[in-house]
Amino acid sequence: MQSEINIGLVGHVDHGKTTLTKALSGVWTDRHSEEIKRGISIRLGYADCEFYKCKKCTGASAYGTDKKCKKCGGDAELSRKVSFVDSPGHETLMATMLSGAAMMDGALLVIAANEKCPQPQTAEHVMALDILGVKNIVVAQNKIDLVSKENAVENQKEIRNFLKGTVAENAPIVPIAAHYNANIDSLIEAIEENIPTPKRDQSADPLMFTGRSFDINHPGADISGLKGGVLGGTLLRGRLKRGDIIEIRPGVKKKNTYAPVKTTIISINAGGDTETAVPGGLIAIGTGLDPALTKSDNLSGAVVGLPGKLPDVLETLFLEVHLFKGLIGSEKAQEAKPLLKGEALMLSVGSTITVGLVMDPKKGEMKLKLPVCATAGSRVAISRRFGARWHLIGYGILK
Repeated sequence: MQSEINIGLVGHVDHGKTTLTKALSGVWTDRHSEEIKRGISIRLGYADCEFYKCKKCTGASAYGTDKKCKKCGGDAELSRKVSFVDSPGHETLMATMLSGAAMMDGALLVIAANEKCPQPQTAEHVMALDILGVKNIVVAQNKIDLVSKENAVENQKEIRNFLKGTVAENAPIVPIAAHYNANIDSLIEAIEENIPTPKRDQSADPLMFTGRSFDINHPGADISGLKGGVLGGTLLRGRLKRGDIIEIRPGVKKKNTYAPVKTTIISINAGGDTETAVPGGLIAIGTGLDPALTKSDNLSGAVVGLPGKLPDVLETLFLEVHLFKGLIGSEKAQEAKPLLKGEALMLSVGSTITVGLVMDPKKGEMKLKLPVCATAGSRVAISRRFGARWHLIGYGILK
């Protein structure tokens, strides 16, 4: 069964997003060797989960992830199937978080109770959610097992004061200890009540954002048994079927330009093998592509749809630019400076991350290093480099 909704886990590094994902889904999403070695998320992590509600019990204790109620032992009904997107919280990985946010229908903002709020990436992630239109948010106040009751209450006051005036101002705050699965039932109840499944248009031309791409063949595999490249992401609208011919934009680089690629859908995995993918949840599409094209996330950020039905590929953007008054996610207060001609900015367009060279600050003209596939009205997150990392400084609306 395909998931109905994508929910992102966002927040500062080491606040327990991956641990919470495991508490909810049973899946540890840090699989990459470098993630395991460093103990942080580097790439987007994915996990599916089913929420159940007991037929007899009431309140938070009625919710869980098992078919049997933990309180009364009775049968529980499937409430909803959810896909989780676990985003990195480290300051140097903001680009990865932004690409993941483009696929989120709602978000869990994870804030550790044993640290002062807000931490730099807590503030930056909240602003990113607002920019990219993620409005339905639940706050998970994690690690309450590490503080006293009085400190937990004080931390919750800090969280509420921080959220005033933001997109998450009215979000519920649920205290949890993800490491011990404590109060997870209350968190699920808050998710079910505050992050609804959005309405989807399955009759429209399909449009898929790609967050990851893979070569699933093992080293040394015989050529006769090779499988085509795999694209992972979410379908925003329409339907895709096994056997469909699809187009991928902007495609692959040939000399100094990018060319769209066409291929056939060989398989679809959406919580299991299926013939058809519909909007909602995360999907993986097996294709007839040479796996060399999809290995190591080579096609992450690409847009997938039917041939001739996708938005144009743009090498130059014209943006209506909106800059913040100050620098978000920095411990040092800095005023925002206007865009400068010739400076390089990081731009997040859908699930695509690219670098734009400012050609005309007044017109918001950006010459792109990596072209993007987008339509007028799309929101673009704008980041500027400060020292060794990129900071979010505002957003633009594509003209």
